Amino acid sequence: MLPTHTNQLHRALARILRPLARLLLRNGIAFGEFSELVKRAYVEAAYEDFRHNRRKPTDSKAAVLTGLTRKEIRRLREAGPEVSDHTAGSHLNRASRVVSGWVRDPDFQDPEGAPARLDFKARHGFPELVKRYSGDMTPRAVLDELIRVGVVEQSDQLVLRKNAYIPAGDDSEMLAIFGEDVGDLIAVIDHNLASEREPLFQRTLTYNNVPPEIMAQWRALAASKSQELLKTLDRWLAPYVREVPRTAVGEKQVRTRVGVFYLEDPVQKDVVSKAGSSGGKSSQ
Repeated sequence: MLPTHTNQLHRALARILRPLARLLLRNGIAFGEFSELVKRAYVEAAYEDFRHNRRKPTDSKAAVLTGLTRKEIRRLREAGPEVSDHTAGSHLNRASRVVSGWVRDPDFQDPEGAPARLDFKARHGFPELVKRYSGDMTPRAVLDELIRVGVVEQSDQLVLRKNAYIPAGDDSEMLAIFGEDVGDLIAVIDHNLASEREPLFQRTLTYNNVPPEIMAQWRALAASKSQELLKTLDRWLAPYVREVPRTAVGEKQVRTRVGVFYLEDPVQKDVVSKAGSSGGKSSQ
């Protein structure tokens, strides 16, 4: 009989893997391809564990931990990593930083403190905004992307129509966000399960039995307040952020992330029967 902790982990994995399997099948990823990616992740995690404990990583030790053969581990290790951590969303992050700078930087605001109309060719207009917040992306590339997703409108000047950059109509960018968001959330939960470390903030507000007629109002309120929170946090943190070229060689940097998501789903009968007349809860 499996220990209670293992049974709970199995149930948690089942909830994660079902929607993941749907997404994979919808995008043409068969089990064999997924299995290969899982093997690679196991090997990388095993070697990372050795490094954290200052032990010399070996294929034999990784085989004991993962259940894979030494031959498989050697093949996967020699093939190198499938992806480079934290680089897939660099384009997204830079486009988002341009919008954020436009919203909060006084140099790009009107006298009332709202995002100003900007000239594309003016020396201190849109090109300066891009130079300040996007690194090496060209102003034209950034503008084309922001126009494509409906964030910016172009007439005689550039007008910011939305205060956040959200990719639209581009599966590759949405999948990059999927990888970052889900990967970071699981990393936070893994961190919090290690009781010897100070837990990171993770909270969720959940209600069942909500009447459908108030959902449109609730959806709008949740989006508005969530955006307001992220803007407040952005205003506080942004002045401390340094671009990589300005960072001294060997100087340590920290990556931080605060995410908000919204879900609504019809309550299934078995959920209602288990939950009873459930109220709201905020859980870690």
